[in-house]
Amino acid sequence: MADRRLQVFHTVAKHLSFTKAAEALCMTQPAVTFQVKQLEEQFNARLIDRNHGRIRLTSAGELVDQYAERILKLSHELEQRMAEMSGDVAGPLAIGASLTNGEFILPQVIGEFQKTHPRVEMHLTVGNSELIESRVADRSLDLGFIESASHLASLETQAICEDELVVICAPKSELARLRRLTPQQLLGQPYISREAGSGTREFADRYFRQHGIPPEDLNVVMELGSTVAIKSVVETGLGFSIVSRATIPKELRLGTLLAIALEPKLIRILSWVSLKEQFRTRRLQAFVDYATARMKQIALA
Repeated sequence: MADRRLQVFHTVAKHLSFTKAAEALCMTQPAVTFQVKQLEEQFNARLIDRNHGRIRLTSAGELVDQYAERILKLSHELEQRMAEMSGDVAGPLAIGASLTNGEFILPQVIGEFQKTHPRVEMHLTVGNSELIESRVADRSLDLGFIESASHLASLETQAICEDELVVICAPKSELARLRRLTPQQLLGQPYISREAGSGTREFADRYFRQHGIPPEDLNVVMELGSTVAIKSVVETGLGFSIVSRATIPKELRLGTLLAIALEPKLIRILSWVSLKEQFRTRRLQAFVDYATARMKQIALA
């Protein structure tokens, strides 16, 4: 319902690139440029400065972008509210999840939810917690599931359930004979770590600091951006890692990995995040309620 020119301009302002805006809008670059030019003619003001292939918003452009964001938000909310009046739980739902949630927990939850809500079109994006937060903040995602409290003031965080992080190692590792491990016992041991920006990495680093061990003192031999990759490397006997207990039931059954509890235990809270004061559609609220209850059940299993 909102003026298409405002949507195009807001996308250009977001990406500071006509090319990226055209890709995001599935338009040609000349068409994007034409829409912005029309808006400039309507307001009789230059909204974008172009200099040596780079663009920036003018003061007028910044003002228009602020109003465009508000207008587009209200337009979207109006469409959502009118659709809600039909009483049908249907339509697209963009969900984001950190790797632990997205690879090992949410696929099951989403599958179960869609069996009872077949008209909801679920789209799942998986990345580290930092990426998911940013996507929720810029409205690319309706809801995000992360492994740590949000760092962004524009988001609200709701705790769901506890998640224990444990040490994993190969069955023939020298650590395998121990039933519990203190942080000090891990000093000097080869460590396969998650990448910066990961919720698991953030919690592990904080845990070591709390027990007098700077993370830079650990013997990190490899950093990987996937729990699946980490498990594969640890199975070779290269070193230990710290992962969620929820990610390793298959490996424990097969005997390819061992899990050793930390002493004291390392417990974190899995949470979901959304924009503050966000209007929740019927389908979003239905999924929030279902996912929250189901993830609590899974954590207690």
